[in-house]
Amino acid sequence: MFGREKPKTPVSDKIETVIGPNTNLQGDIRSDGGVRIDGIFEGSLQTAGNLIISEGAKVIADISAHNVSVAGAIKGNISANRLEILSTGRVWGDVTVNSFLLDEGGFVRGEIIMQGGEPEPPLIEPPKEPPKPSEEIVDVEAEAE
Repeated sequence: MFGREKPKTPVSDKIETVIGPNTNLQGDIRSDGGVRIDGIFEGSLQTAGNLIISEGAKVIADISAHNVSVAGAIKGNISANRLEILSTGRVWGDVTVNSFLLDEGGFVRGEIIMQGGEPEPPLIEPPKEPPKPSEEIVDVEAEAE
């Protein structure tokens, strides 16, 4: 009981917090575990775990989570490792992720920034260096005479 250390577990799929379908909640949520929203939430949400926005749920919040799955509606910016927008999912806001999945019928309006990966290639080739002038200057007109 006392003096015992809880076993440390990595980020899991375990849902620790549920906002039910008949719940309307305003405020800030900070959690180390998974969160599922079935109702209405307005505020900000930070979790080290996964976030599930169920079909019929409405969220107005800036979100930071490990993985996010959206079947309902979100209005706000999302920062996550992975974002999955299902066919019934709707997102209005900017998204910053490592991995992005959009099912057919899903909707997103905003800027999507994918982190990591390869550096951006140039859109046009850089200009080539102009030829170096030779040390001997030749006057073409003078030679023609």
